[in-house]
Amino acid sequence: MIPGHLSARSRLLLSTVLVLLLILLWDVVGLDLTMARLAGGPGGFPLSDDPTFVLWLHEVPRFLSWFGLTLLVVAIRWPFALLRRLTRRERIQLALTVLASVIAISLLKNSSRTSCPWDLAEFGGTASYVSHWAWGVNDGGPGRCFPAGHASAAFAWLGGWFVLRRSMPRAAWAWFVTAACLGMVLGLAQQWRGAHYMSHTLWTAWVCWVTGLAVDAAFHRGRPVSAPRSTPKLNET
Repeated sequence: MIPGHLSARSRLLLSTVLVLLLILLWDVVGLDLTMARLAGGPGGFPLSDDPTFVLWLHEVPRFLSWFGLTLLVVAIRWPFALLRRLTRRERIQLALTVLASVIAISLLKNSSRTSCPWDLAEFGGTASYVSHWAWGVNDGGPGRCFPAGHASAAFAWLGGWFVLRRSMPRAAWAWFVTAACLGMVLGLAQQWRGAHYMSHTLWTAWVCWVTGLAVDAAFHRGRPVSAPRSTPKLNET
C-alpha cells in the first residue's frame, strides 16, 4: 500500500514503478508462451483470420482511434461537449498526449526484432521464440511485433487522465478505466489471433501511461502535480 504521507507526485511515480515491476515479473515468469498455446497450436491460430475479430476488434477500433484524435485536434480551436470545460492549453496537451503515445509505440515496434506468436515454428511459422529483451537477436521471423501496436488505439488515450484530473477527477477516472478496459479487450483479441503475446499488450499500456506522464510533466513543469484550479465556464475557449 502506498504511504499516505508521500506527495501526490511521489505516489504517482511510485505507482508507475510498481506497475513496471509487475510487468517485469510477468516477463520473468514466462507466461507469454503459455497463453499463446491456449489460443493456438501446430496448425496455427484458428481465429487469426476470423472476420469478426479482424473487422470489429482490429480495423474498426483503429479507425475510431484516429477519428477521435482528429476530433481532439479540431477541438483545440472549436471545443465541444466535455472538452469545453478544458482550457486551450489542456486541449493541446490532450491531443499531443494521444499522438505522442501512438508515435512512441510505433517507433518501438518498428525497431523491434521480436516476431509475433503466429510466426513461431510451433504454430506453423518459421521463427523461434526469443525474448523481446534479447536486443539485436534475430528469431528467424519478420520481427516488428513488440510492443502491441494495435492495443495502442485505446491505451494511447490513457494519458487523458493527467489532463482531466485537475478539474474533473471523476471524468478523469472514467476516462482512464474506459481506455484501460478497451485496450485490454483489443490486446486479448490480438492475443487470441496469434498477433501478440500478453506482455506486448502490458508494455504498450505502460509506455502509453509513461508518455502521458512525460507530456504532463512538460506542460506543468514546476507546478504541484495535483494543483487545483477552478473549472472554466463552458463558453471558455
